[in-house]
Amino acid sequence: MPLGRVTAVLGPTNTGKTHYAIERMLAHRTGVIGLPLRLLAREVYDRLVAVRGPGVVALVTGEERIVPPRAAYWVCTVEAMPEGMGADFVAIDEIQLCADPDRGHVFTDRLLRMRGTHETLFMGAETMWGAIASKVPEADFVKRERFSTLTYTGSKKISRMPPRSAIVGFSVENVYAIAELLRRQKGGAAVVMGALSPRTRNAQVEMYQNGDVDYLVATDAIGMGLNLDIDHVAFSSITKFDGRRMRHLMPNELAQIAGRAGRHMNKGTFGVTGEAPALDDDVAEAITSNVFAPVKKLQWRNANLQFGSVARLLSTLEERTDDPWLTRVRESDDLQALKAVSQDAEVTARATDGPSVRLLWDVCRIPDFRDISKSEHAQLLTDIYNFLHESGKVPDDWLATRVRRIDRTDGDIDALSKRLSYIRTWTYVAQRKGWVHDESHWRGATRAVEDRLSDALHERLTQRFVDRRTSVLLRRLNQKEGLVADVNDKGEVTVEGQFVGKIEGFRFRQDSSATPEEAKTLRAASLQALAPQFVLRADRFYNAPDTEIDFTEQGGLMWGSDAVGKLIKGDDPLKPRAQAFVDDEAGAEVAEKVQRRLQHFIDRKIATAFEPMMKMRADEELPQDAKGFAFRLVEGFGVIPRGAVAGEVKALDQDARGALRKHGVRFGQFTVFMPLLLKPAPTRLRLVLWSIDKGLQDFPEAPPPGLVTVPTVEGLEPGTYAMSGYRAAGDRAIRIDMLERLADMLRDQDTRGGFEATADMLSITGMTLEQFAGLMEGLGYKAEKGEREKVKAAPDGTAAAEEAAPAADEAPAVQPIPEGESVEAPAEAAPEMEVFYTFAWAPKPRGNRPQGNRPQGNRPQGDRPQNKGRKGGAGKKGGKPQGKGGGKAQSFSARPPKKDKIDLDNPFAAALAGLKKD
Repeated sequence: MPLGRVTAVLGPTNTGKTHYAIERMLAHRTGVIGLPLRLLAREVYDRLVAVRGPGVVALVTGEERIVPPRAAYWVCTVEAMPEGMGADFVAIDEIQLCADPDRGHVFTDRLLRMRGTHETLFMGAETMWGAIASKVPEADFVKRERFSTLTYTGSKKISRMPPRSAIVGFSVENVYAIAELLRRQKGGAAVVMGALSPRTRNAQVEMYQNGDVDYLVATDAIGMGLNLDIDHVAFSSITKFDGRRMRHLMPNELAQIAGRAGRHMNKGTFGVTGEAPALDDDVAEAITSNVFAPVKKLQWRNANLQFGSVARLLSTLEERTDDPWLTRVRESDDLQALKAVSQDAEVTARATDGPSVRLLWDVCRIPDFRDISKSEHAQLLTDIYNFLHESGKVPDDWLATRVRRIDRTDGDIDALSKRLSYIRTWTYVAQRKGWVHDESHWRGATRAVEDRLSDALHERLTQRFVDRRTSVLLRRLNQKEGLVADVNDKGEVTVEGQFVGKIEGFRFRQDSSATPEEAKTLRAASLQALAPQFVLRADRFYNAPDTEIDFTEQGGLMWGSDAVGKLIKGDDPLKPRAQAFVDDEAGAEVAEKVQRRLQHFIDRKIATAFEPMMKMRADEELPQDAKGFAFRLVEGFGVIPRGAVAGEVKALDQDARGALRKHGVRFGQFTVFMPLLLKPAPTRLRLVLWSIDKGLQDFPEAPPPGLVTVPTVEGLEPGTYAMSGYRAAGDRAIRIDMLERLADMLRDQDTRGGFEATADMLSITGMTLEQFAGLMEGLGYKAEKGEREKVKAAPDGTAAAEEAAPAADEAPAVQPIPEGESVEAPAEAAPEMEVFYTFAWAPKPRGNRPQGNRPQGNRPQGDRPQNKGRKGGAGKKGGKPQGKGGGKAQSFSARPPKKDKIDLDNPFAAALAGLKKD
């Protein structure tokens, strides 16, 4: 019989693939759809029953079997799909599970062998495109786009999780811990796990869907098509135990779960929470754009089994394939069970022909729902097999005893969950045709026990993870006008006489002891008292003096101890915008008044702190070149490293420099700056404005006032030290003005052959000799350490080594040596040594300049009077280089001007080249 068309409908989550499959199935006379989870199968079954009625829809899973006599549409788990029915329509959902290491061989078998007589649909991820095209060449492909956008929002604390969020964990313990935290912080959460019965799961989902709770805690079971009203998905972990080892989830697995956010046309977001690390940018991008590595291998197990003997069955189960697309599945649970059970002597004696071996294989395929131990599961299967082989049925009394042990609804969540897993085994046995005497009775009995346990588990979950008081408060929300709220002169808010929070600035802060859901009700009740209070506070704030307002080093704006706003980037770095912190309940008029007052404050603060710079910028009489340089200085908030503007400084003529100096600009050897702006107040404000302009998340703090040097810190934003009024040099940073004083000292030294640090140099830097050596090396000098004998000063000021020897007539008389004694020569005292450093300028090579061609003459120059009228320029005589040096680094000299060539690699000397025109 010719088969119908085959179509692969591929795309990300929320594309309506399952809905499309249901529509296509109902367009045919008969159909079968295979789904990855019994929870999803139950959901699809309920949808079909709502449309066509229960008389024509069947549900078949491992533990549930509802088959009406006139069943036309079969909803099944993939493993339970009936074969050989000849249905008009066949659909397999989540076909990408062909690559799953545990269940993939079942999906691959359906992909290769199951077809509808009129139409076959495979629904899943685009990663299967190549595999399906290769293994099912007759297939047509339909790509479906996601209905809504999916956005990555990074990490959020659970306490800041938005409503209608699902938090995903990968262990029962993790799920329970998160749900408990949400109960305390958010009033409660629903719990969804694959191990739950459909009845418990549906009850928990209903509690979430109808708004009793705003949060859902789930395992990755929600990733397989469960349709919930979720706006945000947060991963509490990105690793899971897959039954054999802990491993990281693949990007496509994360996408399958994250895609539950944003149903139909509603936008969705996803992120991480708790201890889960932030997703890599490429992983987040792959999820949002739905671009993943294609599936290269399909899990496969031979479906043509031979039951002549146990050995023959094992041989066919472990058969390999040469197909490049297929890889033999790792040893599955049913195969492990077959090997274990077949070792039993009684089983070996029974399983000697085809029917008995086939029966043994059917028994070994009972899932290990209890998950106790391999040996206990194997013993259970052995008992069941022996019963079935001997009498064809599982004895009623034996089965009744085990069901009766489970039929108890006392105990905690773990006890009930364990009993549910046990009853699933007997539900599975009861569903198998011919295994029990009265199938209808046992299917009903096991189902009833499962329902009772499910209801009890739902009740325990709700008791543990939902605050009952929350629902009461939500009901009272509709009667909030009857609650009495009040605000005292301290801003403390009470409802019905109970303290519920406090007004801080222009925002209401809930009492931390109230749950968020309780706080929602109480806040609503407080609005009538809060609104007029906000108006009064806004009037008082608007008339408050600037001394009551301040800014923080992170750009916050404070009114006393209350945060009332923050600074954000404006059109001009010197004109940031003030953003007010005002609750919506205060109203737009209050928000505008607070914002206007904050803007007045920061504008005046900047005008005062940067007054010299503002006057310079407004000076219309500045020469044109000076105006351009003044603009650069304003861009740098009054501080520019000289190396960044060396060419512009050199281009300034004498008039331009003079005009800038009148405004307080100093042309230092290392920095061009305005000394008045290095004071603590302008420095603190400059760092804030610069950080805002740079868009930094964490603003650097100004060093404590009065420190000449501070330790350098790695990882700071470039320019941080300059904005702080410091220059980094080695392990420490030195204050700009003190560095220029140090440069003046060096200029006054005779340093032709190198120089030593003086006490004055150490004094102004506040450093030890070793720290000073590190500073100078950071500034480009070579430091050589040495030791020498310490010279002691005599009382008259002469060196102690020059003291005259005693006169001859004052020499002590030679004393006789007593007989039998010897006299040792007096030991010469070791001289006292002192450490010193010699410093020489050692510039690094620039560009491709050959090593050894070091410049001659390295005298620092700065903003000080210069000799004028010399020809040939500084450091030249008749235009020719003078001085020695060859390949050696030269020490700089501050002697009267020599005919040495300027070393432009030396910041002191480079400054001279620009100042020679001054």
